[in-house]
Amino acid sequence: MKNYFLLGAAVCVAVSMVSCKSSESAYKKAYEKAKQQQTTTEAPVQQSTVVAPTTTVAPVQTVTTTPVANESTRTESLTLVSGTGIKAFSVVVGSFSIKANAENLQKKLNGEGYAAQLAMNPQGMYRVIASTFDDLNSAVQSRNALRAQYADAWLLRK
Repeated sequence: MKNYFLLGAAVCVAVSMVSCKSSESAYKKAYEKAKQQQTTTEAPVQQSTVVAPTTTVAPVQTVTTTPVANESTRTESLTLVSGTGIKAFSVVVGSFSIKANAENLQKKLNGEGYAAQLAMNPQGMYRVIASTFDDLNSAVQSRNALRAQYADAWLLRK
């Protein structure tokens, strides 16, 4: 009786394994269907002609000004840890509680051509300063340029 039971169980397992196997034709049908949908959704390339204007137009000059009066700055008293000195306005690109992390970012900035400096605030946070300026307008321009790579860059007023 046990032998029949084991034989029946083995047959059931074998049948279930074979019936679950995916056939190659099913994959081929799905591939063909996807390929057909892809070709129908692609738009045909159209040629266009460009007509040159008959009148000349003077080029438009665009002047952008930065409203520096509305720029928000943070004021902190800092102790210079490494660097040449901090001016009135600085662009901070990183703030760390661990000095080694701040030094790593400082080395990276120095490698990118910045005169990066390291300063510490009274709460013990290390500020990595990418650039420092005497006027707010230059600091704002530098911060805006640095935000392409360092999105959290902010202005510090000494």
